[in-house]
Amino acid sequence: MRVVVRVGGSVVASPLNAPLIGKYVDLLKDLKLQGHEVVAVIGGGSLAREFIRVAAELGLEEARRDWAAIHVSRLLAQLFVLCLGEEGCGGVPVSVDEAEACLKRGKIVVVGGLRPGMTTDSVAALIGERVQADLLVKGSNVDGIFTKDPKKFSDAEKLDKLKFEDLDRLLEADSHRAGINQILDPEAVKILRRSRLKTVVVNGYDAENVSAAVEGKRVGTVIE
Repeated sequence: MRVVVRVGGSVVASPLNAPLIGKYVDLLKDLKLQGHEVVAVIGGGSLAREFIRVAAELGLEEARRDWAAIHVSRLLAQLFVLCLGEEGCGGVPVSVDEAEACLKRGKIVVVGGLRPGMTTDSVAALIGERVQADLLVKGSNVDGIFTKDPKKFSDAEKLDKLKFEDLDRLLEADSHRAGINQILDPEAVKILRRSRLKTVVVNGYDAENVSAAVEGKRVGTVIE
């Protein structure tokens, strides 16, 4: 199976969590040992949003704020690459073409952001579409997709299954902005809907949830 694992920065980098990063590195290695082809996309989390805030205070326009966040996510991705050693690409790809080329070499691909106007959700969806992935698993800071924001509403209910067409009515923002923070960003939803890439959103604080999703076990929210 060809799998894209989206590791939320809110999970491993808000604040930086070395033990959990280590568990994700082991997870990626295990998936490869099981015969899967693996791409991991790492978000920048609160650290990236802090850089965006500072960039805004310095008067930088939206695209340059995005670049600040992109470099944070790439730095986090580089940590993964260093930990993977020979099993990784040796560096962080900075384009979809580079990511695809690394995957074709039989390596575990780890990327961060790619370009302004595109979150790491969108990066994961775009690479998944390009390499014709079988599955995208997002490790987030909640248990799945809910009827409402579970951090704001106590009566929010988790959904076990969704269709791509249902996502628009459940997501607050409908366009990109630097530092956008919702379960799936609008551009990613468009790409996923277009490619029909099966997606599972799980609680990423337990890396085993990602393994369970790959194994087809009932976990998180399945979108297809």
